[in-house]
Amino acid sequence: MFLSILLFAFTLIISLWATARVKSVYRKYSQIPASSGVTGAQAAAEILQRAGINDVEIVPHDEMLGDHYDPINKRLVLSNQNYHGDSLAALGVAAHECGHAIQHKIAYAPLSWRMTAVGATNYAQYALYLPFFGVLTGMMNGYTAAVISSAAWGVIMLFNLVTLPVEFDASRRAKEILAGMGYIAGEEEMRGVRKTLDAAGWTYVAAFITSLAYLLYHLLPLLLGGRRDE
Repeated sequence: MFLSILLFAFTLIISLWATARVKSVYRKYSQIPASSGVTGAQAAAEILQRAGINDVEIVPHDEMLGDHYDPINKRLVLSNQNYHGDSLAALGVAAHECGHAIQHKIAYAPLSWRMTAVGATNYAQYALYLPFFGVLTGMMNGYTAAVISSAAWGVIMLFNLVTLPVEFDASRRAKEILAGMGYIAGEEEMRGVRKTLDAAGWTYVAAFITSLAYLLYHLLPLLLGGRRDE
């Protein structure tokens, strides 16, 4: 019980820290306009055009920090603040999502793996509820519950692991594109873009650490203690 509480507290602190950091950094650099005066939507449109991507729709969205690239519907979604804004944060986020669209075009392997794993990951997230209700109702023993939990967390951990190169590569592309196309001028502006994207990257690192910790929590007793009914 103590170990469970400790694990929960540890992963919660990491997640809260990563979330607080990205919000704090984003808030700071969303107040600083880029000297180019280009909005996130305009930058995204020009980046995609230069990359030869003409079938991706750029749309605004009300959710703050809900920016994402949808490879299924070929849609690049930017929050209103990033869509209409010309801040360092807005350009960094817009270019990052364009990085994903470019990854999709060139069939970047980690992105392909991630897209393939989405369905299995969704099932794994639902499967996490089975051990709890199984043990609670007496329909499942402790060993079976641990096996199911380990398998589910293993799938989630692998998904989060594959996500890391996808996100870091998109941020790397974003920094190079913004500098190369002249949207960002000088080291001071680039520092704002870099800090915004790096802070966002830590949320994915936190998700991976959390899933790895829970996988080890359920898996190690099985490996070290063998099969046991509880």
